[in-house]
Amino acid sequence: MTQSKFWTKQDLRAFVKEHNFTSPEQIQTTLKELFKDVLQEALEAELDTQLGYDRHDVKNKQTKNSRNGYTKKTVTSEYGDVEIQVPRDRLGEFTPVVVKKHQTNVTGIEDQIIALYAKGVSTRDIQDHLEHLYGIEVSPTLISNVTNKIVPLIKEWQNRPLQSVYTVVFLDAIHFKVKQDGHIVNKAAYMVIGIDLDGNKDVLGIWIGENETAKFWLSVLNELRNRGVQDILITCVDNLTGFSQAIAACFPQTEIQKCIIHQIRNSIRYVSYKDVKKVTADLKPIYKAPTEEAAQLEMDRFEETWGEKYPLIVKSWRQNWDELTTFFRYPAELRRLIYTTNMIESYHRQLRKVTKGKSIFPTDESLMKMLYLSTMDVLKKWTGRVQNWGQILLQLTVYYPERVEVR
Repeated sequence: MTQSKFWTKQDLRAFVKEHNFTSPEQIQTTLKELFKDVLQEALEAELDTQLGYDRHDVKNKQTKNSRNGYTKKTVTSEYGDVEIQVPRDRLGEFTPVVVKKHQTNVTGIEDQIIALYAKGVSTRDIQDHLEHLYGIEVSPTLISNVTNKIVPLIKEWQNRPLQSVYTVVFLDAIHFKVKQDGHIVNKAAYMVIGIDLDGNKDVLGIWIGENETAKFWLSVLNELRNRGVQDILITCVDNLTGFSQAIAACFPQTEIQKCIIHQIRNSIRYVSYKDVKKVTADLKPIYKAPTEEAAQLEMDRFEETWGEKYPLIVKSWRQNWDELTTFFRYPAELRRLIYTTNMIESYHRQLRKVTKGKSIFPTDESLMKMLYLSTMDVLKKWTGRVQNWGQILLQLTVYYPERVEVR
């Protein structure tokens, strides 16, 4: 059954004609009064329902409880401040829902503050936005207090139980400037994205620490274990010294794929500007080869061409070869997924869009709040499974028959 509208167009026209509006301000004032009346009647109706009889209908009263006057209350609405009379009951049992006890704001402004904060809008711009729309002045302290309400949600999210098995886990960090003890320091936000057995992506956690170190990553990996992760098939990481040892210490069976893109970036740091395009082009046949054996031949060719001029590039590729070429063991669908950290870097780009307006964060907590809210926005868009997941999962059951169970 569909509900009829409160007002038809004819009712609305009659209302406008009756009030003879000549300015938007008059409309706003009238709507404010109307809003106040509706809010007041809603509270009266709530108490009627709880007591079981209408006001003045004492003969139908079947309770020892009764009305007991009113309490004045001023609430902030889209129409400005509105004074209402909250009805009371003699036994103090009435708990209104329309305007809850201690609630002084009925605008949804708190939700708007959090939504704007999640988009990276500055405190000053949030203030201007709310004043322009509602004529409401909010202080930086109020904005901070509102966003602080999500801190318990962050702690709950950061400590939630995780699944026991993840097929692929991407680990990477991005860096921000944060005030600490009166100084501006560089902090790393450690991020972990996991793909579960159903092919769904999730951000498993965010940790704020000093500049990226393998020791901190070890603590992150131990925390994943403590939250229920028993096995990771493949990890995709950058070239941070000690990273592989940290992974092996927590998940000794896990295959490690070092990011090819990171390796290329590290390689061209040694290259003069005029050679960058040529060196990059000559590296491509290595990671685009059909097999590891073919890649090895391309590596030999690269060394013949550039080894004398850029020996450090060759040395780096040779030293990291085993973990740079893990992806060659797998079919094309899985290779595309793991040989770069594109998935987590795409996530990082979305976070950067939000945080770019903040050159310095006042505290670790303020950084964490923004990263969490931005992450929640990202997760809303991650609705589908990884492309070709059915085929990838079948391949994983062949490679890891004792570690992957098809549901």
